[in-house]
Amino acid sequence: MLQLVGLGLADETDVTVKGLELIKKAKTVYLEAYTSILLVDSTKLEAYYGRPVVLADRELVESGSDEILADAKDSDVVFLVVGDPFGATTHSDLVLRARELSIPIQTVHNASVMSAIGATGLQLYNFGQAVSMVFFTESWKPSSFYDRLKENHTIGLHTLMLLDIKVKEQSMENLARGRKIYEPPRYMTVAQCASQMLEIEETRGDGICAASKLAVGVARLGATNQRFLAGTLEQLSESDLGAPLHSLILIGRRTHYLERDYLKEFAVDDLFERIWNEDYEDKK
Repeated sequence: MLQLVGLGLADETDVTVKGLELIKKAKTVYLEAYTSILLVDSTKLEAYYGRPVVLADRELVESGSDEILADAKDSDVVFLVVGDPFGATTHSDLVLRARELSIPIQTVHNASVMSAIGATGLQLYNFGQAVSMVFFTESWKPSSFYDRLKENHTIGLHTLMLLDIKVKEQSMENLARGRKIYEPPRYMTVAQCASQMLEIEETRGDGICAASKLAVGVARLGATNQRFLAGTLEQLSESDLGAPLHSLILIGRRTHYLERDYLKEFAVDDLFERIWNEDYEDKK
């Protein structure tokens, strides 16, 4: 059987009791290590679970999944996923391949950023479609995210932005030369995301990512040292929320006054409340 086990958001202790029981009984335990990361090293997982953990990078999951599924034909294989197993489309693809091979599948769900983001005080049913933000380069600055933000903005909904991580990535030169040399890991910050949004606003010009738009920066969601910071995009572009992982929420206009009251505690200054009261529609 192929068993997909969600790990939650922060550390080794976030695994569910059901998930831990499956891990301890499985023949092989893989840890998906490229769509997201836990806030602790994999060695801590191994110590807590009492089992060796095989790191599954993008190449193994997308190109070498036959190796994972081959073992699952005759024994129990656990595939660990940070957050919830279906938080990324890659894992749905793995399930489809298992079905084609008539391999039974079991899923153990856990908290993900999509649900835990409610800890900011923004109500989950006021969110629209989530958006991914990738690292810009000098020659590549994709702006398709702006269209999704605009769609959410049109109906007044918040947008959760999931920020890029680069783990086990090769430079273009090393990739072209076939050299297995990898760049140091990189994790996008709230400040980088806000800066890129402001940069694209200069060319798109519809006001969706204007400097005065309100947003919430989120760092290390689910951890004991999680941090929220509410302010304008301009303020967040100059912020420092510390270590990864980060995400950002662009606040929609159809808001509830309880959302405002909850977020005031995390505001950079009183400009947050002034803009909210002037430009955002409270539902009483």
